[in-house]
Amino acid sequence: MELLPKFWWLISTPEGLQTLIAWGGIPVMTAIVFAETGLLIGFFLPGDSLLFIAGFLASPAGGNALPIVWLNVILSIAAIVGDTVGYWIGAKAGPPIFNRPQSRFFRRDHLLAAHAFYEKHGGKTIILARFMPIIRTFAPVVAGAASMGYRRFVAFNVFGGIGWVICMTLIGYYLGRITWIQENLEKAVIIVILLSISPMVIHQILHRRKKSRAGAPAEASET
Repeated sequence: MELLPKFWWLISTPEGLQTLIAWGGIPVMTAIVFAETGLLIGFFLPGDSLLFIAGFLASPAGGNALPIVWLNVILSIAAIVGDTVGYWIGAKAGPPIFNRPQSRFFRRDHLLAAHAFYEKHGGKTIILARFMPIIRTFAPVVAGAASMGYRRFVAFNVFGGIGWVICMTLIGYYLGRITWIQENLEKAVIIVILLSISPMVIHQILHRRKKSRAGAPAEASET
């Protein structure tokens, strides 16, 4: 029973993530990024915070413990391959996957939430979901089950995967030079996660405004 609390500490705290990265390096980070984006059971893994901490450790403030260029290259590939695997899981399983019973290793409620998001935003979901914990795990599966064209999916996948990894690691790399960040890593991670979902929030606001403006003329014409 002691293993579970220790594992949770490793993936849920800045200190634990630093310990995990120091122990496993880029190979372990690659496995985590791939599992979170490509395997349905990886929805609980800490993609955003892992990338931020990795970027911090690659900075001078973090002791240049990691090579920032190779870090971004390898983890971007892991993110792209992960989403590709998720897409093919959805494509092979097809629509019936949405009716599969929920279990410890399969969260049907998360899949349905990702499906609702996909229905609303279409292909852009693959990019937007990169910055949304849990949703990013299930979005490629939904795209595959919804029969999104593979070439179209690849374009969103590559752009979103590279953008997500580079954005999060460079934030950690450059913000890590700030003394307050160094002394308050846990708070910094929370702030970064909130900032990471801001594009989705902004997109939602703009989408609602556009929808309300489109509805206004229709209502006026009826009167």
